[in-house]
Amino acid sequence: MLRSKADESTVRITSARSARHDDLAQRQRRYLISMAIRVVCFVGAVAVGPGWVRWVLVGGAVVLPYIAVVAANAADQRHDAFLPESPDFSNRQLPPRG
Repeated sequence: MLRSKADESTVRITSARSARHDDLAQRQRRYLISMAIRVVCFVGAVAVGPGWVRWVLVGGAVVLPYIAVVAANAADQRHDAFLPESPDFSNRQLPPRG
């Protein structure tokens, strides 16, 4: 039996990436959640008034865009080091009975 080229590129389902549409939707969702937290930080900084809490919220609002962009650009990178063993077709005979 000859092996086809498709057999050599076997992929386990656990190492398969998600669909492009699903990956994009998940990345957009992460970005929107991060930006919503940023808006809450800005509103909280105004509502809290003077003090150290205000500066913590302002710091969060300043840092969150960087974190949101990095998280949104993190595409699905699933990779499994599993390599199926290919049988040795060169030795097809049965061993001698002994």
